[in-house]
Amino acid sequence: MNFFQRLQALDRRWVYLLVAITVTVPLVFVYDSPTYTTEPTENIYQMIDRFAEINERGEQRRAIFLNFHHDAATMPELFPQETAILRHAFLRGVPVFTFTILTTAAPLIDFAIDTVKREIQATNPEKDIVSGVHYINIGFKPPALYLPIILGMGDDIAEALETDAEGRNIADLPMMEGIRNYEQMNLVVQFSGSSFGQEWFIYARPQFGVNVAAGITAVIAPDTYPFQQTGQLIGILGGLKGAAEYEKMVDLFANRGRPFSRDIARSQHVSIVDDEVPYQFRVARIGMNAQNAAHIMMIIFIIIGNIGYFLQRRKEKVLE
Repeated sequence: MNFFQRLQALDRRWVYLLVAITVTVPLVFVYDSPTYTTEPTENIYQMIDRFAEINERGEQRRAIFLNFHHDAATMPELFPQETAILRHAFLRGVPVFTFTILTTAAPLIDFAIDTVKREIQATNPEKDIVSGVHYINIGFKPPALYLPIILGMGDDIAEALETDAEGRNIADLPMMEGIRNYEQMNLVVQFSGSSFGQEWFIYARPQFGVNVAAGITAVIAPDTYPFQQTGQLIGILGGLKGAAEYEKMVDLFANRGRPFSRDIARSQHVSIVDDEVPYQFRVARIGMNAQNAAHIMMIIFIIIGNIGYFLQRRKEKVLE
């Protein structure tokens, strides 16, 4: 038997073992691979950062609204997106609303907020992220109220949502000072594994002009990009790659007090005070290392398999 025949006769369990090793090694032996940022991700980052600049200048405040529309099954791709945006907003002082109409998503909101708060306080002990002051977790609201809430927030957010996850009256919370409707809360990001916030750009965007972005799994990203091209979505985080891009921008800019630069974001080697920027936030980027290794291995298998197949066909024709 030649090389290709031996490969085709190989017990598939050896292939599974090789796949497991290929995926595990990058997760155990961490390295910093290049992460290229793309415009759909950059658009979301820039809008949130502009809200921070408005708040710093003492102008009318701007807040963001994060809609968790998924369960634990899609956490590997969506949870790093959520923590990256929460991290950015908390570091830059942008008020955040969190919300869901899925009972299974309510614990994920708490987990994401607690994860980012612990992370920030571990590196910035003087920075205390307080519920009701820096963020309001609306928590779960019944699906029947979804459309009334979307439309009602165009007039009065506190009246449409009424209470937060802790049962407090939203109108009485300090964060609501200067925030009334979509004019002050002008970005909705929906994280979803199966849809991408069409209710928001069907109802809220045409009537109130609210900006809508999507955090989605990679499998539905191709169906989503046309909505950005038409302007219905201002940005997209596509799968783990989108989360990795956002993590990189928070590292380069928000975490270091630098203004956003597309050239810097897309470059591979950035120096700040003659030192390379260390990757502090890299959960998604570590996951991308494993994903890239698995993809490369599969491409190699496909190439070798096709070569072996056509050589075998050629040999059979010669024998005929």
